[in-house]
Amino acid sequence: MAMSSVPTIDLNNGVSVPQLGFGVFLVPPGETEPAVTSALAAGYRHIDTARIYDNEREVGAAIATSGIPRDELFVTTKLWNADQGRDATLAAIDGSLERLGLDHVDLYLIHWPVPSADRYVQTWRALEEIAADGRARAIGVSNFQVPHLRRLLDETGTVPAVNQVELHPNLVQRELRAFHAEHGIATEAWSPLARGGLLDDPAVGKIAAAHGRTPAQVILRWHLQLGNVVIPKSVTPARIAENLDVLGFELAADDMAAIEALDSGTRIGPDPDDFTGS
Repeated sequence: MAMSSVPTIDLNNGVSVPQLGFGVFLVPPGETEPAVTSALAAGYRHIDTARIYDNEREVGAAIATSGIPRDELFVTTKLWNADQGRDATLAAIDGSLERLGLDHVDLYLIHWPVPSADRYVQTWRALEEIAADGRARAIGVSNFQVPHLRRLLDETGTVPAVNQVELHPNLVQRELRAFHAEHGIATEAWSPLARGGLLDDPAVGKIAAAHGRTPAQVILRWHLQLGNVVIPKSVTPARIAENLDVLGFELAADDMAAIEALDSGTRIGPDPDDFTGS
């Protein structure tokens, strides 16, 4: 599949991101390089990792051997909670770049707000420096709630390009998405399939059967039509390819509504207001 067929979203600083990417959360280091190699071969050009995943080096190795020009790739990594604070952040991005074998990332995110530590504003100012000196083409946050975002907007001059959050049909994040839309922040969904928990849902199955698609493809299509950036994860080459094959059909309004009706406010991951993860 050609890169050009994956839709892109323009971020608020003019950088464009492929709307469908490949995530490596919970992919063991030993499986990461072949998984990313498969994803790049299938046509993905957007790869999402993080320092805490302990697989940046393997992501970098797959990129290095892919032969794909750097300017055709969109690479995201994230700052871990223990590295928040100005000086630690500036050191952490250099560590990530060294492991990835890159001189810049396309997107650098604060992984969690950790409000109890109260360092995310000074950390965000460090990300502004990282963007200014070219080590990241765009900067954003992950798992931030509306009050955390509002504080960044109030206390600094830079609106995050992206907020990457848990988002799937059981947790549709209406309020957060509305805030993002109002302020020009792109919504990126992690765990877009609720870690497979929605694949047996009868409502999803019915829509999938009607379109001749798999439940996973239907849910990813729902994300794309909402305007979300989405990063499904798999280590199986056939599933990696299947997750990318969501561009040739469209869900009707009643399909979209039926999927949205699955919203129960149920999280798989931790509550961002409380999580420290240190």
